[in-house]
Amino acid sequence: MVRRKTEGVAMKQNSWRTTVIALLLFAFLYAPIAVVILYSFNEARFGTNWTGFTTKWYAALAQNSLALSASKNTLILALGSTSISTIFGTMLGYALDRFVFSGKRFLDRTLYLPIFIPDIVMAVALLLFYSLIRNWLGIFELGLKTMIIAHVTFQIPFVAIVVRARLSGLDPSLDEASRDLGANGWQTFWHVTFPLILPGILAGAMLAFTLSLDDFVVSFFTSGPGSTTLPIYIYSSVKRGVTPEINALSTLLVLASIIGTILLTLLQRKNSKQT
Repeated sequence: MVRRKTEGVAMKQNSWRTTVIALLLFAFLYAPIAVVILYSFNEARFGTNWTGFTTKWYAALAQNSLALSASKNTLILALGSTSISTIFGTMLGYALDRFVFSGKRFLDRTLYLPIFIPDIVMAVALLLFYSLIRNWLGIFELGLKTMIIAHVTFQIPFVAIVVRARLSGLDPSLDEASRDLGANGWQTFWHVTFPLILPGILAGAMLAFTLSLDDFVVSFFTSGPGSTTLPIYIYSSVKRGVTPEINALSTLLVLASIIGTILLTLLQRKNSKQT
């Protein structure tokens, strides 16, 4: 009896310590973000002194033509690159899971390379590649088109990995049953496989969209005149001093990232339930 009480006290102490450590870690991770959100409602234009609560900085963003243009470019970049990477990433994930072909092992191993390569290395490599193409062929002027292609290069692996993980959890007998009933490969894919992997495709697309929305390094190196995105705009504005407008814009980016993360989590839970 005494032993059980001692074990219970020890468990409570461990639980209390774990809770404190978890709270400290969360504070370390999210306190800077909370400060940015809080000061986006600060009435003072400069400095860190709190002078009152206001939402005028969010209203000021609606009148800021540069911020609106950067927002438009960000959405075009994110939607365009996500659409392309979702298509090719799904095709790649499906091919790696369902087919045997020459070079599959090499492709499988190099699939993770764009994920592990530092952003700065990929950005410099893409800029050099675009420069060579422009010098040789006279095309690929830096702008939204080059940025979309650049984002697709690091989005495809993420989509392929998510789709492939979804495919690996499916029962192969479903495809076999479809073929036994007279369906060809194309019909089997569209009527059996595609509906089952659709949550995985949407999860991969949402992940790609979030990555594109937050990217700065690759976008900065591959951008051109008139293709400023929100991260680039924030970076250039911060050099002149952090203002509540920048905090408000950063808060909106954080909010968009949170929404994307929540949707991705919901899709992943739907995947696990269906599996």
